[in-house]
Amino acid sequence: MEIYLICLAVALVGGLMMSRLTKLVNLPAVTAYLVAGLFLGPFCLGALQIPSLGFNSLDQVNGMKIITQTALGFIAFTIGNEFRLSQLKATGAKAITIGILQAVITTVLVDVVLLLLHAFFPSIISVPCAITLGAIAAATAPAATLMVVRQYKADGPMTKLLLLVVAIDDAVGLVLFSVSYGIATALGNGQVSVTAVVIEPIVEIILSLGLGSFMGFLLDRVERFFHSRSKRMTISVAFVMLTVGLSMLEFEVGGIHCGFSLLLVCMMTGTIFCNICDTSEELMNRVDDWVMPLNVLFFVLSGAELDLNVLAQPVTLIVGVIYILARSAGKYIGADLSCRLTRQPKPICDHLGITLLPQAGVALGMAITAANLPDGALARNVVLFSVLVYELVGPALTKRSLLAVGEIKPEGKTSARRINAN
Repeated sequence: MEIYLICLAVALVGGLMMSRLTKLVNLPAVTAYLVAGLFLGPFCLGALQIPSLGFNSLDQVNGMKIITQTALGFIAFTIGNEFRLSQLKATGAKAITIGILQAVITTVLVDVVLLLLHAFFPSIISVPCAITLGAIAAATAPAATLMVVRQYKADGPMTKLLLLVVAIDDAVGLVLFSVSYGIATALGNGQVSVTAVVIEPIVEIILSLGLGSFMGFLLDRVERFFHSRSKRMTISVAFVMLTVGLSMLEFEVGGIHCGFSLLLVCMMTGTIFCNICDTSEELMNRVDDWVMPLNVLFFVLSGAELDLNVLAQPVTLIVGVIYILARSAGKYIGADLSCRLTRQPKPICDHLGITLLPQAGVALGMAITAANLPDGALARNVVLFSVLVYELVGPALTKRSLLAVGEIKPEGKTSARRINAN
């Protein structure tokens, strides 16, 4: 136990110290935390096998999965705060249109490119693997995007639209992946399962939205019993942790596998809560401050679990580069077309797609499932490689795009200590 505590402390301090170095080259703190995780991971300092100096194995990193899952729950809960009715009335329909179209266009483009690769080089990638990777390409990481927005206090039409689109992207990606994975499995065993392709994805979304709505209503009711700010914040934190735990449950009903999407459940909890609780804005801000160390750990651990062994596999690198180029083009073209369709200003049309490039937890979760395919190891390794690339460059590109549309103020030299002293 003491080894884990020391490792977590080293991860926090290492992430924060790295953020001071990356600030010198104007990179977002998220990138610093991920790089710190790589250095502390089992392929750098951890490889020295010195107890407490970094993470000595991927198993040790995976042993802290509860921390990353909890942090992801809080991030999703915070994103739910963006779905306020007043804001949805203004941009909700447009955000839904953009969220769905850009995800579908990305999946189709990646599918076409990888299927062409299969047509010319069938020994490199199979049809089931190509179809599955196309669906995984739709997923966007909300965590990195939200951290960049918070760090630079970005605000404006594109920032508001971006947070909504990223949230919607998870639900769309879930459906696309479930359908594609069902088709890929059918191609492998010769029969199509309607339950796996159609029913189970719909059931998962309905259950997730239902559980999230119930927890949001319940949180509002329980909050009313407390008047102290610290106690209200504590009960909010407890409810998010409870919601994360409940979203991990799985069961079967009538032969149908039932589960929940952690991101959807926690986003729905935050959405319901922020729309029915009068003091939700203040509580959300207080919870954000409380979970900041948890968020740092989330990204450091995410960097530590990136498997650098994939860099030694030529086939993975070839397919990975093609996947990254096709997905990047899909996100940019999809966002541009859908923004033009919904009549967004030109700066948003030009830059929104770049902010949708980060990819992490959701995609990795899909890749683990895809590993069950006959050549699923390739799909998993390609996603690991793409996550390594996207997580290191994605936050910086998001910052650049938000700067380009004028929604991030240029950084000054003001000290936080001086501001707090005043």
